[in-house]
Amino acid sequence: MTRDLTPLRTDLPVWAAPMAGGAGTPALVEAAARVGGLGFLAGGYRTAADLAAQIARVRASRAVFGVNLFAPNPVPVAPDAYRTYARVLQREADRFHLTLPAENVTEDDDAWEEKLALLLKAPVPLVSFTFGMPHPETVRALQDVGSLVAQTVTTPAEALAAAEKGADLLIVQAAAAGGHSATLTPSRPLVQTPLPDLVGDVRHAAPLPVIAAGGIATPADTAAALRAGADAVMVGTVLLRTHESGASAPYKAALADPAFTDTTLTRAFTGRPARALRNRFTDTYEQAAPLGYPAVHHLTSPLRKAATAANDTELIHLWAGTGYRHARDEPAARTLTRLAAGR
Repeated sequence: MTRDLTPLRTDLPVWAAPMAGGAGTPALVEAAARVGGLGFLAGGYRTAADLAAQIARVRASRAVFGVNLFAPNPVPVAPDAYRTYARVLQREADRFHLTLPAENVTEDDDAWEEKLALLLKAPVPLVSFTFGMPHPETVRALQDVGSLVAQTVTTPAEALAAAEKGADLLIVQAAAAGGHSATLTPSRPLVQTPLPDLVGDVRHAAPLPVIAAGGIATPADTAAALRAGADAVMVGTVLLRTHESGASAPYKAALADPAFTDTTLTRAFTGRPARALRNRFTDTYEQAAPLGYPAVHHLTSPLRKAATAANDTELIHLWAGTGYRHARDEPAARTLTRLAAGR
């Protein structure tokens, strides 16, 4: 079992998180590598062909990098609850002349087998998993082709389970993180343990290197996580406004807009808990939204895309961690190196 990060050859203890849906880009990964850190390509919501093209681009830059996949851990939606939610949301969709898929429930696995086959055929330095845990045989197969394997966890119990499945390192995510929680049990309330405490608890549970994530927004946050025992930290929200980010223009603007005053944990957009800027959609539909991922994600996707095109930030999934006010319009390298200054 690998117990250090030496094979990754990273000098900067601040990494760029995978951000699925377009915010994460090869340029962001390359920027992290240039300053001695590490960035992740987000495999989620992409076809295997699209992911292969991004891997080829980053590999050509000679960057050390990782790829993140959504490991299958479906949360089946109750059919009646799905249909009811679809009817409720249709009044919003009517504004954009859309018809939501009220009767066609999509329960897919995000092309899991195709993406896994890609990474076994064309290995990358690091592969991480979120949402679920791969089978130990999958972990060993990736290690056999030269990849290190990371598992994203949110509790000491999940960390211990990941170690038992053979993971090389742990990405420890606190509830302050923006976007989807990596919890393996999305039907349960998230544990609100501060990140440094969570890092310490995980280190006691599983003797593996730890990458700390969730709410890292200042040099002091980085220093606190490293003092708690993390080998590095990983940031996403503070990179959303950088020049290399692929976040949409309304998304970037909302992060700096004083009208958005808070974040909230919500399942209204995807049927799985995620932290976002609080807006009209989260306030109006959180109570009506059923658990059910990826079905609810696919249900609301057309509406969210239309709202983005219309610059309607009250209906967009504005994923953001608690430190979103620290996101700056600047090169990603500047953000990453500044966050490392307090180590």
